[in-house]
Amino acid sequence: MPTPPFRADHVGSLLRPRRIAEARHAHASAAELRAVEDAEIPSLIKMQEDVGLKVVTDGEARRAFWHFDFMGMLDGMDMETRGEGVQFHGTQIPPVHPVINSKLGFPADHPMLEHFTFVKDHTSVCPKISIPGPSCVHFRTAPADVRPAEYKDPDHLFADIARTYKQAVAAYYAAGCRYLQLDDIFFAYLGDPNQREQRRAMGQDPDWLIDRYAWMLEEAIKDRPSDMVIGMHMCRGNFRSTHAASGGYDAAADAIFNKTSVDVYFMEYDTDRAGGLEPLKLLPKGRKRIMAGFITTKTGELENLDSLRRHFDDAAKFVDIDQLGIAPQCGFASTEHGNAISEDDQKRKLELVVKTAKAIWGEA
Repeated sequence: MPTPPFRADHVGSLLRPRRIAEARHAHASAAELRAVEDAEIPSLIKMQEDVGLKVVTDGEARRAFWHFDFMGMLDGMDMETRGEGVQFHGTQIPPVHPVINSKLGFPADHPMLEHFTFVKDHTSVCPKISIPGPSCVHFRTAPADVRPAEYKDPDHLFADIARTYKQAVAAYYAAGCRYLQLDDIFFAYLGDPNQREQRRAMGQDPDWLIDRYAWMLEEAIKDRPSDMVIGMHMCRGNFRSTHAASGGYDAAADAIFNKTSVDVYFMEYDTDRAGGLEPLKLLPKGRKRIMAGFITTKTGELENLDSLRRHFDDAAKFVDIDQLGIAPQCGFASTEHGNAISEDDQKRKLELVVKTAKAIWGEA
């Protein structure tokens, strides 16, 4: 079985197969939906293998959201539907709101452990699962929805989030996971002036949050076994091909690169909204790898290989080319709604990821 890190990779989510989407729309029972998912996901896995990827996921096909499903399955957290959803550029996501009602923890029977083992049992290459990172529990839960009195102390809350994720890392390892990805996108959000101002209005210093988020992440992963690779993904929102934030990685680069032992960084770089490449110079020399997201999942237009080569030439001015790889800038369907692209577009994008990796590094 191939072992990570790879030169060609992807963030994780894929457009939902038609039968799964139809079963969800028809409000199929849990058992009926599970049967459809079990029948369709092997084809998603095979598609990834067929394009030449050495790492595959279940496309997050069993989820409605990249983050809320996982969070709602934690001890102490629930999802409430009310009011308005999070604002994206020109649209809003469905009005789902995380709430913390009691002490946080990772249950031994968290359903997404089985999501991973299903992939592991249906592939001959490396299985990976992407879950929302620790910062998501804090960033996406409004202060008024943090209900236990002890969690009004942010240090207490952060400590319990870190402990919960430490339990999750151990549970995934025990399930056979050797490549776990944490989608900690809010490091990138905190480079957006508007997002930073919103946090200040809530009484939260954005730079202090970046430091605390890095601390939580490192507490969660620092004791993992040496053969477990940890990836993290950062972007600025992805819902039906729209975004929620803009701004570079400058504020967060030192924290993510030098205050965590993350192995692989998936970094959005498909538009000017992600800022410049200069923050990459803070990556320490060694085995850490950046998967540069020069290929977008938001439109079906296919990037040009020569243009991608030029992007990597530019990146290599700041970081050793041997510490780079390629992946699309985000998932293709961060929610069940999916981005405004076709399944053929999605496949061609993944084929280009593999083609680019082989052209630049001679391997995928």
